[in-house]
Amino acid sequence: MLRPARLRPADLLRVGATGLRTRPLRAVLSALGIAIGIAAMVAVVGISTSSRAELDRTLEALGTNLLTVAPGQTLFGEDATLPEESVDMVRRIGPVLSATSVGRLDAHAYRSDLVPEGESGGIGVYAADLDLLDTVGGRVRDGAWLTEATGRFPAVVLGHKTAERLGITEPRPDVAVWVGDRWFTVVGILDPVPLAPEMDLAVLVGRDAAATYLDWDGRPTRIYTRTHEAAVEQVRAVLGQTANPAAPNEVDVSRPSDALAAQEATDRTFTGLLLGLGAVALLVGGIGVANTMVISVLERRAEIGLRRALGATRGQVRGQFLVESLVLSALGGAAGVAIGYAITAGYAGSQGWPVAVPLVVALGGVGATVAIGAAAGLYPAVRAARLAPTEALATP
Repeated sequence: MLRPARLRPADLLRVGATGLRTRPLRAVLSALGIAIGIAAMVAVVGISTSSRAELDRTLEALGTNLLTVAPGQTLFGEDATLPEESVDMVRRIGPVLSATSVGRLDAHAYRSDLVPEGESGGIGVYAADLDLLDTVGGRVRDGAWLTEATGRFPAVVLGHKTAERLGITEPRPDVAVWVGDRWFTVVGILDPVPLAPEMDLAVLVGRDAAATYLDWDGRPTRIYTRTHEAAVEQVRAVLGQTANPAAPNEVDVSRPSDALAAQEATDRTFTGLLLGLGAVALLVGGIGVANTMVISVLERRAEIGLRRALGATRGQVRGQFLVESLVLSALGGAAGVAIGYAITAGYAGSQGWPVAVPLVVALGGVGATVAIGAAAGLYPAVRAARLAPTEALATP
């Protein structure tokens, strides 16, 4: 009794690949649909992961032990104030490593004294302690920070957004801004301060100069506190009553790193939406593969009939078309992973982020395409196997 020859896996793969090589353009276009879906998913996950890695790196560098104290509101809905001695009282808390403050001034900053009053562009003027940058983790981009000398005279340091809005690119002796009713020389420009974003759109003046030239009453409007990492929550619990013992309920205490984490949570929601779009694109690619395989079966009925007449079994025909679908999807998946990684690397590099694409995402992408290929090629493969030799050969 004659038995049909068995096709080894290598032979089956070679036969399946031959079917794709004979129609290269159609194969490329079908694989491209899969690649676009996988590339979208890998890029979205990769960019999101890289963003989180950058956030972790930023928080590691800046620390999560910064707490801020600000006046809230009174029982009557009015703006509360902090006592002048609140900073000194906060410094007496045992685990506190440093405490510094700024005080909002009733003044505006302008590039020219001809600008109408009130058109400040949201720029705030603050009296600043000299140790402010060390506590909040800020850095001077150009020029210098306030010193004991410059803090007594009309000199200012600008936040980076303030410098952009005022059109100041570098501090020079001849560069000044109009604050209150006099000119203040710009001595420095700050880099962005992630844990104190209010400083980005600020003009910072020394305490003595603020009291002398801008009628500051000495009351802080925000206190920045660094504590031991292990005691953050304990310090947070007593900051309000320490900063303002007479009215602790009128004090707002916050942790800036929590705001960054909340922003990252918002980004993850957006990432979920993009992943959904990537899944839709992947589904469309799978339908494209199924469509290609169905058309291939219709076009190759004579070939199928000839193979059946020469002794190929239904299982071998079914395996041939299933392998074609799997190879097509796997090639598209591998290309999609490569494209997605390239997009992630390009975007992360432009933002100065570390490139972080989880290995499980890359492997999962290829695995998903293989599963989609199997599902997309199953019906065409079964249909091809069911063709009778005489019926297939009789097809014109």
